[in-house]
Amino acid sequence: MTAITMDALFEEAQKAASFAYAPYSRFRVGAALLGEDGTVYTGCNVENRSFGLTICAERSALVHGVGRGSRSFVALAVATPDSERPVGPCGACRQVLSEFMEPEAPVRFGGGGGEQVDTTIGILYPYDSLHDLSLGR
Repeated sequence: MTAITMDALFEEAQKAASFAYAPYSRFRVGAALLGEDGTVYTGCNVENRSFGLTICAERSALVHGVGRGSRSFVALAVATPDSERPVGPCGACRQVLSEFMEPEAPVRFGGGGGEQVDTTIGILYPYDSLHDLSLGR
């Protein structure tokens, strides 16, 4: 990982959560994704009346990075300030993140109560058979 710490990355995720558009669930989420070059890309959840069209913060941050030319990310932080407990990325986000992150990439997620979980992409998404197939493993 580059000079940025997981603490600093989590602070960026907390800031990003303040921009969330969550009028239906009232559940704000912010994400900060660290690019291989040290750039931090942030995103927030953006809800829609048609819930299936809602965009998660993690994928929002990832699309932000890819749209700026990044293809490899080395760390992720997710903040859910409206939850007392930490809430990890959903299954769809885990799948998409695994496309651009190595299994050992660190992940931190935390809620509004101060509790945080430190883990890795590989632990969140342990049987990434689609990734393994694409690498010819």
